[in-house]
Amino acid sequence: MRNRLLLLITFTAFALSVTSCSETATNSNERANTNMATPRAEATPTATATPKYTEEQAREERARAKQNKETIGDTLDDAWIHAKIVAKLIGDSQTPERKINVDVVNNEVTLRGTVDTTEAKAEAERIAKETDGVKKVTNQLKVSPVAKPANTNKAANTNKSKTY
Repeated sequence: MRNRLLLLITFTAFALSVTSCSETATNSNERANTNMATPRAEATPTATATPKYTEEQAREERARAKQNKETIGDTLDDAWIHAKIVAKLIGDSQTPERKINVDVVNNEVTLRGTVDTTEAKAEAERIAKETDGVKKVTNQLKVSPVAKPANTNKAANTNKSKTY
């Protein structure tokens, strides 16, 4: 009796697992077939991977750049490239964006300013080069390590013996 019960439970478990597997496969195939019937967004010429960048946004970006003594060319592409690079520099912990000036004219980027390490200089250049639309990057960044602040407590610490 026990053997029959055990056999019945095993058979039922096996049947349920096979059934659930075949239902999953059917659902996957249906999803795959549905996706195949849908046209891809890349195929349409009006679809873009980035939101539409407007002339108003370009004007705002040029105004911000001018405040930072940066140059942006007259095209929407130049303003959009500038915005993308500055955002990437801000988001990267290895690059001090506030110390890096980004000039973009005719899709060519010039990086100016001073950074603390050669790694920060290389990272800023990499970010600029990997930005969509950039044709050329000129890296004029200078490396100037941060000087450690002098310990002003040395004089106070020289008198080790105290008399009471």
